[in-house]
Amino acid sequence: MGELKTLVTCKPSEFLRQTNRIKKAVEKWLKDTDVMNIRKRLPSLEVVALNATDEERREIAARNKKLSEEQAKKNLSAILDAILEEHPQETLELLGLCCFVEPSEVDNYKVTDYLNAFNSIINDKAVIDFFISLASLGQTSTSNASKA
Repeated sequence: MGELKTLVTCKPSEFLRQTNRIKKAVEKWLKDTDVMNIRKRLPSLEVVALNATDEERREIAARNKKLSEEQAKKNLSAILDAILEEHPQETLELLGLCCFVEPSEVDNYKVTDYLNAFNSIINDKAVIDFFISLASLGQTSTSNASKA
């Protein structure tokens, strides 16, 4: 079928329109998969007593670090379960949009086509910088709105 068109290889006029379609799909995907809430899961950390010695503080800090690392692994596993097992079609449709493939056509390509295309997108500095600037703008707008 040839190489897929991506956000890296498309015309500028296509880039903006497709980026907005992807934004809308990501919003729905995040809601459906609950990824943001999964990321917020925290372990129950051990509290450091006010009268703890330096050695006790170090030991508690080491245990808490281990608990946090274990929780991060659990969260990643839960995210992968959500996006790959519970919502594979939505995840594939999102990858398809990054390649200008309509949701109804996503199964017409090999998964390696999508993975290679996605890799080229996330390794393109200009595209990534664009998304980072949009995210920063969104956070600035949100924090400014909450101050109003």
